[in-house]
Amino acid sequence: MKSAFKLVQIFTLALLVTIPFQLKAQNLNAFAVQTKIKNGIIEGSFDTKSGIQKFFGIPFAKPPVGELRWKAPQPFDNWSGIKKTTQFGPRAVQAPVFGDMDFKSDGLSEDCLYLNVWTPADRNTKNLPVLVYFYGGGYVAGDGSEPRYNGEAMAQKGIVVVTVNYRLNVFGFLAHPELSAESPYQASGNYGLLDQMASLKWVQENIEAFGGDPNQVTIAGESAGSISVSYQMASPLSKDLIAGAIGESGAGINPTLAPVSLAEAEQTGVEFASKAGYQSLDELRNLSTKEVYEIYNESQRFGFPVVLDGYFLPKTLPEIFEAQEQAMVPLLAGWNSAEIPGMAFMQGKPYTPEAFIDVVKQTYPTDHEEVLRLHPHGDMKEVEWSATHLAADRFIAYSTWKWLDLHAKNSNQPVYRYLYSKLRPPLKDANLSPGLAGGTIEGGPKMPEPIGAPHACEIEYAMGNLHLVDAYAWTAEDYQVSKTMMEYFANFIKTGNPNGEGLPTWDVVVGSDETPASMIIDVESKQIEAQDQARYKFHDKYYGNIND
Repeated sequence: MKSAFKLVQIFTLALLVTIPFQLKAQNLNAFAVQTKIKNGIIEGSFDTKSGIQKFFGIPFAKPPVGELRWKAPQPFDNWSGIKKTTQFGPRAVQAPVFGDMDFKSDGLSEDCLYLNVWTPADRNTKNLPVLVYFYGGGYVAGDGSEPRYNGEAMAQKGIVVVTVNYRLNVFGFLAHPELSAESPYQASGNYGLLDQMASLKWVQENIEAFGGDPNQVTIAGESAGSISVSYQMASPLSKDLIAGAIGESGAGINPTLAPVSLAEAEQTGVEFASKAGYQSLDELRNLSTKEVYEIYNESQRFGFPVVLDGYFLPKTLPEIFEAQEQAMVPLLAGWNSAEIPGMAFMQGKPYTPEAFIDVVKQTYPTDHEEVLRLHPHGDMKEVEWSATHLAADRFIAYSTWKWLDLHAKNSNQPVYRYLYSKLRPPLKDANLSPGLAGGTIEGGPKMPEPIGAPHACEIEYAMGNLHLVDAYAWTAEDYQVSKTMMEYFANFIKTGNPNGEGLPTWDVVVGSDETPASMIIDVESKQIEAQDQARYKFHDKYYGNIND
């Protein structure tokens, strides 16, 4: 009995000695570093293995709480002493809309306006190019802490990387007549986009402290992040804060999260509040976070629209670009080869020519002949691809094409177009399923075998983060595609031109070209002359975005 008790003592002692050692071992490659920014001194960490300094959870605006709920972001107050910035700040309040998002943030809070910086700068480094990345999630979900957005690999290319949190859903986009009346610019909504703009102002004022060049800032994002890039490029408040733009699948052009009038947005806000039993702004502001969260979820709304507020966004994107009032900067953008499965268009019907014709006639009663002519449907494989193209174009691909087309025709800046086409490898765990936001869901519905690259799957390739996304059985081919895509992006961030040694040549899009240059990013990347202009000109007419 005594010997057994002694064994327990020895085991307990071993645990007490080992646990602190294990915790300490996690940080054996890092030591604390400090830098002075406008508001005060911050302390991050320097990773001696990667050579990257990391500062996480830096506040870039006052917490938008209390009286600041549903107001434009306000400058942060100065602090004394040293502010620890070694952990991701809280993410914006959101429901688990996309179960496949992998957050590393410190919980959820309305106090969410934090950003993260990775920098390769040493004590003598100055004027490094800067990448500011906005996450996706339909303006209802997302966070800058996800591993796929991690900036370390891109920073090792000689770039200062910033990821930004911004307000979402009811907290980020609610418009209301009382909110407009109290605003100095007499409008409301767009708070999430104004948060992004505030982060760009923060970068202008502070990025030199991290070795970055405020005159060489490229903004990038995927899905709602890409849509955000298109809006920041168009906004009179942001367009002078950027030197380049990268969009991965999406622009704020009908039918993709396009803006509505202020009057319509305000009416939506009034109806939302009234249905929940609240008649005044004071009542709404006095609600707890949980109460606002609950009434938003009970409404079953998917967010609130972007607003033509006459302040951040005075006109639609086609109107701004056609007037040549956008940021005159290089643009690199594209979409994935199978953004969304064709069954999303087929409404549950099989991939037969007969079923495809029926669905097209129902969807386009007055234009079905033109749609059928533009979308081959002679056999099941043709139908699957045509249904996939229609589903993707109606979702996000057409708006991205339109953004590229507008900038190519209405600027003297280089425009580069891509189509990301790499099929993902299998999931390691057969119980997992791919999710729409790019991650995985446990026990999700069995999806059809993809015929191309689905929505959001390229993020970890572009940012060099395959090793941080462990769910897939990555192969040497995946790492090769990631190397190619990352090199293109890094070159563009540094020079405004993706081309570089060892990469297939990537030509600019010429605005008048009926077969514009497009880079296919795949195991064997290659440039093609795109043959889809007629298809997109149809969507232009159908969605009312055609140039007059």
